Amino acid sequence: MTQWHEVTTNEVPPMLGFLIRAVITALGLWAATQWVSGLSIDTPQTLLLAGVLLGVVNAIIRPIAVILTLPMTLLTLGLFLLVINAGMVALVAWMLPGMHLSGFWAAFWSALIVSIVSMIASWFIGPKGRFEIIVKRR
Repeated sequence: MTQWHEVTTNEVPPMLGFLIRAVITALGLWAATQWVSGLSIDTPQTLLLAGVLLGVVNAIIRPIAVILTLPMTLLTLGLFLLVINAGMVALVAWMLPGMHLSGFWAAFWSALIVSIVSMIASWFIGPKGRFEIIVKRR
């Protein structure tokens, strides 16, 4: 009989979990620079800083934007959240000198790619930045 057992590492300090997510976001932004023609980031340091800044913006400003646009989000059955995500990427590009964005659609597709990369990474990393390992025992 085969049993599956989930093993998680010890609790990760909150700052380390945030930094792991920032690196994942930076990876998503790098993928977006490869696929979206209207997004460019000058240096690897700017890319990492953009990942950290996008994490901070998503933690502080995005919830306020979601609450303020709740009627529009409900009216569009949640699709307006994609516009909000694009706005957060555009805000980071506006704040960060080495990140260049050509317009709304570049921000939209970049935000979508970052979201997909983050979702895939979340399959491997728990909600608090813990690595989850599944062990198969016989």
